[in-house]
Amino acid sequence: MRSGAAVKFLVLHGPNLNLFGRREPHIYGHTTLAQIDAQLAALAAELDVQLETIQSNHEGVLIDFLHSHIDAAQGALVNPAGLTQHGVPLHDAIKAMPFPVIEVHMSNIAARESWRVHSIISPAVKGTIQGLGPLSYLMGLRSLAALAAQSR
Repeated sequence: MRSGAAVKFLVLHGPNLNLFGRREPHIYGHTTLAQIDAQLAALAAELDVQLETIQSNHEGVLIDFLHSHIDAAQGALVNPAGLTQHGVPLHDAIKAMPFPVIEVHMSNIAARESWRVHSIISPAVKGTIQGLGPLSYLMGLRSLAALAAQSR
């Protein structure tokens, strides 16, 4: 982290997460993506950090977002959604980042269908928080802030 620079974190929401609140509420709950982003923004203000947020149904857009912030961000939260099991290019982009990335999931992927259990993203990230609904995102942001404070 650069001395005197504002701390900026990225939040990447993967495919279909724009449907939070509508898609499989028995798994993901009724909280919308807009509500999650609002909760993150409130926590960011409390932590005195900046957020840049994106949701895309296209892996390349998420990768381009990471690349465009490679020198300006100090960390990232990523919910890769359906890219969790198949997003090799996203995995590679995350590994190229000079800052910590935390993988978050609303559901506990280890308790879901057998094909969801393995994340190819996890080996590229600092840590994973899952199964806690929107709290997974908030705990991820708190974790990034703690990591950034340690690196000062």
